[in-house]
Amino acid sequence: MSEVRFGLIGAGGIAEYTAREIRSHADARIVAIADPSLERAHALARRCGEAIAFGDPAALLERDDVDAVYIAVPNRLHAELAISALEHGKHVLLEKPFATSVAEAELTIAAARRNGRLLMVGMNQRFDANVQRARALHAEGRLGEVYHAKAFWRRRSGIPRIGSWFTSKAESGGGALLDIGVHMLDAALFILDNFRPVSVSGATFARFGNRGLGDGSWGRSERRFEGFDVEDFATALIRMEGGLVIALDAAWALHQPATEARGIELFGDNAGLSVFENHLYRRDADQSFVNAQGLPAGPVALPHCNRAHHFVNVLLEREVAIVDSAQALCVQRILDGIYLSARTGREVCF
Repeated sequence: MSEVRFGLIGAGGIAEYTAREIRSHADARIVAIADPSLERAHALARRCGEAIAFGDPAALLERDDVDAVYIAVPNRLHAELAISALEHGKHVLLEKPFATSVAEAELTIAAARRNGRLLMVGMNQRFDANVQRARALHAEGRLGEVYHAKAFWRRRSGIPRIGSWFTSKAESGGGALLDIGVHMLDAALFILDNFRPVSVSGATFARFGNRGLGDGSWGRSERRFEGFDVEDFATALIRMEGGLVIALDAAWALHQPATEARGIELFGDNAGLSVFENHLYRRDADQSFVNAQGLPAGPVALPHCNRAHHFVNVLLEREVAIVDSAQALCVQRILDGIYLSARTGREVCF
């Protein structure tokens, strides 16, 4: 294979962004787009050059000129469409979250193995340059033993369109945790190279969206659903093998000073690290405190910092995949555990 020909299933806001990523790769092009809204599919197809638009993904999957598909649809359809694409012999780049349950994720992995195709969940935070540097710093032992991490993504008013599929549990499977919490959880586990959870305690709340507050109006999805039956805030304490404890917060709406707060903080016995703010904290030789702004210079493993480019390069055998199904399944297992703990009020052990 010298070129990867893509079909896009879903033509919403995130698909628009990913289409630009794909088209910026010299050896990738978009040949077909499918969306229930044929108008949206045609609009994105026009921006992608000669792509053909479909209202039904089945028609796209039947095409022989589609090597791989990018899937960005309501969460309840992730596993169904990914499995169908894999059974049609297509490689799959799947938007997060992996699925709405571990069982769905396992069926999707089995389909990829059965058909010998690449399945990659598009966890874009792994490709951030500072996340890559933080992973290298940790691997080098610069932080010492990391015993605690805080991972959070909190918005003051950022619910993605109240009344759209995002806020319907039947369509999405969950709220802020599956939308933005999954990013921070995955990035933290990736940096620390620890995908071995022991237990989780979690809680979820709906305090804004259920009152019609906190709407951020993200995306293009229609407001088709009455009510709001997902969480707009989730919090969890996750215990990992080796003694590491991760505190996770995800909020679509919250009374806080900043419009948005996103971060991963690592606390080791030699140093601390604020990943996205690019700060390293340590003690000097005389035990005086040092705030070293700017992570130590070093190569970034994937300089393109682009998940679509990585997916293409893996297919073209130019890079080795940094997102694998076992890790994605672990993330899904933790997410399921958080929701179970929130429902039962009990710690969930793995």
